[in-house]
Amino acid sequence: MTPTWQGETEPPPFEPTIGDWLRIIARGLPLAIVTFGCLALLLLIRLIERPIFGLKRPVTPYITQFVCRSAFIIMGMQHRVQGEIMQQRGAIVANHGSWLDIFALNAPKRIYFVAKAEVAGWIGIGWLARATGTVFIRRERQDAARQKLIFAARLRAGHKLLFFPEGTSSDGQRVLQFKPTLFAAFFDDGLREAMHIQPVTVNYTAPDGARADFYGWWGDMGFAPHLLKTLAAKRPGAVEIIYHAPVAVAAFDDRKALARAMEDAVRGGLAQISSQEV
Repeated sequence: MTPTWQGETEPPPFEPTIGDWLRIIARGLPLAIVTFGCLALLLLIRLIERPIFGLKRPVTPYITQFVCRSAFIIMGMQHRVQGEIMQQRGAIVANHGSWLDIFALNAPKRIYFVAKAEVAGWIGIGWLARATGTVFIRRERQDAARQKLIFAARLRAGHKLLFFPEGTSSDGQRVLQFKPTLFAAFFDDGLREAMHIQPVTVNYTAPDGARADFYGWWGDMGFAPHLLKTLAAKRPGAVEIIYHAPVAVAAFDDRKALARAMEDAVRGGLAQISSQEV
């Protein structure tokens, strides 16, 4: 199992004031209604969609996109996109700084996340992940062959898989080393010549006056306190998604070379943003 990143001192515990609680309720209630109301609708439609289309989901991903786009409107948080979204068949890789990445990356594009197996058991997030077609994996070496087959089946079904090669979330201010294990599926016979991979940089801008890592979620930070802190922000910040040029898997000799190239692209995007802010 990939260890949780512990690279920075966690912020002090969030202690909401009365004003914070008012903002939490004002944003949290409509967010819950939209999220779980649409979840119920998605599950209902999936009862019809699954027996007819199997792995393919021609309708329900649009419900997921609606929820994710609505979430940023409700939270008052800006969501910006740069670059061209890949049209080719393949997958997407991105840096991982927060649970908010799920909303930020799902909002502009129909994708299917790849997540560690324990996420399936998380209250709230686990339910949503299972309903929206997330692929759950174990990062132990003995499971690599089985997971490669699962990836190949989903890719052949036309799904664009999105995964976080860092294997854990950070403070959102850096890019951790990309692990090459999950890239092996793209070198499967019959896939390598057709697959493209698009690197994506996710960058968060903190609310005015807050720590730069305000939206980062790492270490032993609990989901509920972080959610409350996010909803309570007086002047919410922003998230920017940068789509870099996709690359053909066939252009690389092996998974390690592909992982390095994707890491360099994502890291370069974050560095470019940082230089512009100086």
